[in-house]
Amino acid sequence: MFGSVAIAQQLGDDDAEGGASFAPGLALDLEGGVQLILTPRLDPDAEGGDGEITDDDIDQAIEIIRQRVDASGVAEAEITRQGSANIVVGLPGRPDEATLDLVRQSAELRFRPVLSMTDPTPIDPGQEGLPTGPEGDAEAGAPEDGEETTEEPAADETTAESEATEAPADDAATEAPADGEEPADADRAAIEEAAFAVADENGDGELSTTPATEPTSNSDVAWITEQLVYDLYTLDCTDPANLVGGVQDAADQPLVSCAQDGTTKFVLGPVDVEGTQVESAGSGLEVTQGGVTTNNWVVDIEFNGEGTERFAEVSQRLVAQQPPQNQFGIVLDGLVVSAPRMNQAILDGQAQISGSFTRESANTLANQLNFGSLPLNFEVQSEEQISATLGSEHLRSGLIAGLGGLLLVALYLLWQYRGLAVVAVSSLLIAAVTTYGAIIVLSWLQGYRLSLAGVAGLIVAVGITADSFILYFERIRDEIRDGRTLEGAVEHGWNRAKRTIVVSDLVTLLAAVILYFLAVGGVRGFAFTLGLTTLIDLVVVYLFTHPTMQLLIRTRFFGEGHRLSGLNPESIGVDPARYRGRGRVGEARTRPAATTRKEPAREKQPVGAGRMTIAERRAAERRAAEQATTTEEEGR
Repeated sequence: MFGSVAIAQQLGDDDAEGGASFAPGLALDLEGGVQLILTPRLDPDAEGGDGEITDDDIDQAIEIIRQRVDASGVAEAEITRQGSANIVVGLPGRPDEATLDLVRQSAELRFRPVLSMTDPTPIDPGQEGLPTGPEGDAEAGAPEDGEETTEEPAADETTAESEATEAPADDAATEAPADGEEPADADRAAIEEAAFAVADENGDGELSTTPATEPTSNSDVAWITEQLVYDLYTLDCTDPANLVGGVQDAADQPLVSCAQDGTTKFVLGPVDVEGTQVESAGSGLEVTQGGVTTNNWVVDIEFNGEGTERFAEVSQRLVAQQPPQNQFGIVLDGLVVSAPRMNQAILDGQAQISGSFTRESANTLANQLNFGSLPLNFEVQSEEQISATLGSEHLRSGLIAGLGGLLLVALYLLWQYRGLAVVAVSSLLIAAVTTYGAIIVLSWLQGYRLSLAGVAGLIVAVGITADSFILYFERIRDEIRDGRTLEGAVEHGWNRAKRTIVVSDLVTLLAAVILYFLAVGGVRGFAFTLGLTTLIDLVVVYLFTHPTMQLLIRTRFFGEGHRLSGLNPESIGVDPARYRGRGRVGEARTRPAATTRKEPAREKQPVGAGRMTIAERRAAERRAAEQATTTEEEGR
């Protein structure tokens, strides 16, 4: 890990943000950054501008901003609600202007007709004609005759809801073309050159943005210009950079977009219906014409007066089209969140989207549609740099606490286990170095940033790691008390301890995973470092601690049970008179010789020879001691 970082640091730009470094990236609370306070506002000039912003609208706005920030690669961003309406966005480090623009931009909901659809990867310029997508995809999940379903998502054969996202047309030509991997400049240039040759039909060396013929409607493929063909051919929907959103698309122009999960690529026509024309949306179980409630989740949409009139016109046009041009894309924040197919004309302004919805996915789509029903804009109340002074003090305090805890644990291990403390402390140091190496690699490759909550997770990990060693050492001592040799005690102690160690660490790891996916903000940072250190604890115990014990037990210091080794029989509660060296234990000589000779031979067997349990062994020892005391009193 450290070697790869060193090589990357030598080959890369030391001043580049997010480059390889031996210092991990720090989150907002430790490094500082930029804080923006946004206030959602209604546009009074737009239809619906006299409404009210609800709590659900604020929550949806936060989710949109979070999706933008997360998709742009910024880690440990803080997006919270302040008061009743304000949204506070904190970005660590030095975010670029493009990332800040993603936060400042408003979100809009729009309905656009689908002109074409194809695979997500860049298209082979050698193929003939413009791809229109597999017909089977467009027909997926059609409703049965007689159902009231009026709209239905069309995606692939396994889901009826098509999730898609917009890729900016201006940036599409520069995106990477293969499975999200950044291609070489030569490969990118070759793709662009081939796509340009195909798109430039008239051979004038320029890509036209004007339709060759006047489109008769928003569903007319005449909207597909030379520039749009070039964007479609070069766009890579498997590149996460094309799934960020936040693009302010022109309502009167077509665009190229990607499915949100990166599985499909769309060409969409100009806007047919604005989101402000949606009166309301909700989700629930489908009710048939006979009044029977089914187990199928659906999304119901109700348009206002203007929306009803406009959508009636659009639905009549789309229902007469061939796949995939009988679909329309629901675009939110520049991202296509669904692409349902029109099954019949909608004249009353009440539409229903059905398909393979779950309760969660149906509710999510309904919330997205409701968000677009308001002319919501973000007003930047303030934008300022946050000082890292307080964060630096917190980091210093956290490091002092961590080092202090590590020192106290080391002192305890030294007092309790003496020579074995060397193994435990060495394991702790190796775990610490491994954890630090993992953090700087993740910081370099994934943009991970260490927060104060993450530091707390590292401190807690000291106790979790020490607990594994203590459990192992105690198992070894139990085996010695049972009469095993030291080498046998190490192996049998490990066999007994490893199961408990694995179960304990898996429980901690499960808790960390659940906490990571259910929490937000700094709590996720705590869960991440807790889970990471738990995995490292397992690796260290298996690959270092146990092999080291196997080697040390063969030395004279540990193998003969030196009094400072931590395996001395007297220090772990074994009677010195019974200890025969190398971990062998015999009967305690607490009775006179004459009496001992008269005892049956079975009484002279080493403790543990009959494979007694610990409770049975202790009971036998108590009986032997009582008998010895009685014999001494009779001798007097």
